[in-house]
Amino acid sequence: MTESSPPPPPGSPARIYCHRFSFPPTAEDINEHVNNVEYVRMLQESAIAHTHHNGWHTEKLREHGWTWVVRSHQIEYLQPCMAGEPVAVYTWVHTFKKIRSIRRYRFIRESDGVVLAEAETDWIFLDFVRGRPVAIPAEVLAAYAVVPEEEEKTIGNA
Repeated sequence: MTESSPPPPPGSPARIYCHRFSFPPTAEDINEHVNNVEYVRMLQESAIAHTHHNGWHTEKLREHGWTWVVRSHQIEYLQPCMAGEPVAVYTWVHTFKKIRSIRRYRFIRESDGVVLAEAETDWIFLDFVRGRPVAIPAEVLAAYAVVPEEEEKTIGNA
């Protein structure tokens, strides 16, 4: 089950996006908690949801011949999560560079506010047809606001 943030006010991007969900029973591994691969899947799902939320659906990117691809993920697992527990993953843009964007994430168990994991993804902006990195266009940059590092520490705090 997934649920996303409400739409932002017209003309303004969602700076910090909240994607709510529960991992299904099939997400648990032999250690009887959610497998790390499932977190990676939710990194991608929440980033795509944030992008759609801010007006850049996959189809719209493709119409322009663009796409985002992952260069790397870094995840720090802080507490175990069990299938069925309500989770909120907050995601935001940390930085933009010419062809790259660092996106950060914080997974929080909603029942007690415990931070389950924190992560970062290095996304590369590509010309979809050529498969080559290209500068992130101004209209794409305008759909996001970089969240200052000082503010990041408070994201997801009740």
